[in-house]
Amino acid sequence: MTESTTSGVTVPLVRWVEQLTPEQIPDAVLSRARHLLLDGVACGLVGAQLPWSRVATRAVLDLEGAGDVAVIGTGRTTSAPAAVLLNSTFVQGFELDDFHPLAPLHSNSLVLPVLLATAHHLGGVSGLDALTAAVAGFEVGPRVGAALHGAQMLSRGWHSGPVFGTHTAAVVAGKLLGLDADRLEDAVGMAGTQSAGLMAAQYEAMSKRMQHGFAARNGYYAAGLAAAGYTGIKQVFDRPYGGYLAVFGEGHDPDPAQVVAGLGRDWQTEVIMVKSYAAQGGLHGVIQAALALRNEFAIDPKTVSRIEIRVGHAIYHHGWWTPERPLTSIGAQMNLGYAAAVALLDGQVLPPQFTPERLDADDVWDLLGRVEVVLDEAIENASARERFATELTLTLDDGTVLHRRVIEPHGGPSDPVTDAELVAKYRSLAGPLLPAARLDAIQRAVLGIDELSDIRELTELLAAPVAGALDGKEGDR
Repeated sequence: MTESTTSGVTVPLVRWVEQLTPEQIPDAVLSRARHLLLDGVACGLVGAQLPWSRVATRAVLDLEGAGDVAVIGTGRTTSAPAAVLLNSTFVQGFELDDFHPLAPLHSNSLVLPVLLATAHHLGGVSGLDALTAAVAGFEVGPRVGAALHGAQMLSRGWHSGPVFGTHTAAVVAGKLLGLDADRLEDAVGMAGTQSAGLMAAQYEAMSKRMQHGFAARNGYYAAGLAAAGYTGIKQVFDRPYGGYLAVFGEGHDPDPAQVVAGLGRDWQTEVIMVKSYAAQGGLHGVIQAALALRNEFAIDPKTVSRIEIRVGHAIYHHGWWTPERPLTSIGAQMNLGYAAAVALLDGQVLPPQFTPERLDADDVWDLLGRVEVVLDEAIENASARERFATELTLTLDDGTVLHRRVIEPHGGPSDPVTDAELVAKYRSLAGPLLPAARLDAIQRAVLGIDELSDIRELTELLAAPVAGALDGKEGDR
């Protein structure tokens, strides 16, 4: 490595990835990583046969052909990059997958597909190596995001996960490929030049569900090119002209030190949030508040005359616009008002709340007409922990006012979804889609991944078709 590439944060990051061993990772972090992978598997199986996923599968296979890498839950195969793209799209398919609350990205949609494709490319990968590479990915993406001040990217209109996510995918593949620090630097350099993502996709576009897939595919390609000796941008996080942080952080003072902050000491794997609801993470506060008030006061939604929701900048810009009827499922899963309305009406925000029938239901739209969302500067200027708080105030016809403030919804770092809850989520989501024996075998394989001699055993369990979570319902509009 030349002297010119040894300063800054890029080289320390890739050296850490190169040198990471399972022994350096605390047992609690390894355990959480296993359970996060199980969550990703659950979301991928649900996503595999959704109506919009079937459209994506047909389109990608028409472009790429059959290949020999499994497209999970379909019984189909394609090229490795295309399988990464589709499998990531499935994990992101119904807004049920993990996200990082401070540097928003959906880690498993980047990590899991790349693990499976790289294992196939190499003719097998041990489960322990796969788990170590997964942790590397879980750690790198949020740190890159934190250097760009995380949720500020959402406020500026970027789809932050695909912007941060290329590096996640590149280090997962690069770690499994055994790249040294020099080649890993090439890989993250090529990943950075392929980062992109526009948040306007959230209103109606099926492609919102594929944008992490673009990042996963691009990172996978970056590592493969680097492995072959194709060079990428050196010092990609450090270059003042045309570097990753310089360009994406233009005008809002990026903090390069966050790329390596706490490496090997403060584990982002344990901060990653597991979702309890089928909606973007910024909506979980209002959902939790609405469900709590509904349950505590036995609210009849017909008596609610006004719904006021107060949030800070990132949640406001990402989660609020006045919805227009009919609303697509992706738009509904991004919208504060819709989430609050169905939470009050149905007592849950899960796949049944996003069928075409529910999206166009009169009771939902009647309640939506009573929603007011306020950008609250007091929330925005609060401490880092309270900056993503949500305040919900319901006014009833008789003048009663009910209020609930959620600083951090269940699943956040101070109140994480437990491993037991995560297993229950897997079984609840995937259980209706496949036979019990296969459900159990997948769970054993993922939670015992470091004992697998080859993670292609897991791929075989995931490959066969599963039932469609919305079969019998028409697709997205």
